[in-house]
Amino acid sequence: MADFSLSRAIRWDTVVGALLIVVLLLSFGTVDGFGNALNLSFLIGNTLPIAMIALPMTLLVVSGEIDLSVASTAGLSGAVMGALWNQGMTIETIIPICLVLGVVCGLINGLLVTRLGLPSLAVTIGTLAAYRGIAQIVLGSDAVTDFPTQYLDFAAGRIGDTFIPYAFLPFLVLLAIAVVALHATPFGRSIFATGASEEAARFAGIRVKRQKLILFTVTGLMASLTGIFWALHYASARYDNATGLELSVVAAVLLGGIDFDGGKGTLGGAIAGVFLLGALQNVMSLQDVSAQSQIVVTGVLLVLSVLGPRVARQISVARAGRRAASAPVSKAPSPAS
Repeated sequence: MADFSLSRAIRWDTVVGALLIVVLLLSFGTVDGFGNALNLSFLIGNTLPIAMIALPMTLLVVSGEIDLSVASTAGLSGAVMGALWNQGMTIETIIPICLVLGVVCGLINGLLVTRLGLPSLAVTIGTLAAYRGIAQIVLGSDAVTDFPTQYLDFAAGRIGDTFIPYAFLPFLVLLAIAVVALHATPFGRSIFATGASEEAARFAGIRVKRQKLILFTVTGLMASLTGIFWALHYASARYDNATGLELSVVAAVLLGGIDFDGGKGTLGGAIAGVFLLGALQNVMSLQDVSAQSQIVVTGVLLVLSVLGPRVARQISVARAGRRAASAPVSKAPSPAS
């Protein structure tokens, strides 16, 4: 059964990866300005916040949980960053403080889910509002823009005349770590086991609560790092930074074949889904599609990403049933007289 699920995930990954390639090829050939280095750099840079949070979100969804507060955590991190900068603190001191704040936010989510037994969907909807409200209290309606030039250049700049942003290189390191953690370690295997059946995972000796607490905490940490990157990349720290980002993250992860019920999916598929969504958004921007329409497209993709794998699974089960029904039935030997 596990082999069947894995092969199905690989097939879905292949479909998403192929669709990404098709979208890129069509965009290069038909959309003016898509293929120039500056636009490709913008595409990657604008997609990186989604991709950064998608790494831990993938692990969390595979385990059977979800965190909808990630965008508010990112916004709170950026707001605290701006407020502390206004107070005269150095950026080298501010960044660790913001990262610790992200750990605390993720830890709160994890404790509410694992210790009180509350559903992660309800918990993180609540903290989504709470963290955003705290961000507004911290910074108000101010926008902080005068961060050190070297940090702004790193977050928004690109390597020479290439289309590769500086920030893409550390992301590749984080991606490699996440891939190894999920697909090549006992911890990753325990995440799949927990998502497939939490009760069976407990009987197998997996410390499910501790595992989920770690995942929520890491997700908070990465959301905070994303908030720091967002403020520097767009040269603006505001309380409403990254508003709505959670929708894009969840849509991209589910589009990449991560099963919302847990236990299935790969990081390769998730990242393919992230950059497919990023490419579509970039193309829509180049075609002057309104931001509201882009949100509608993201919502439709979210619905399709949940519906598509389920329909494919039902078709596969139906075909397997028809093959079993049409297979010849061997007759049992008649008893000896």
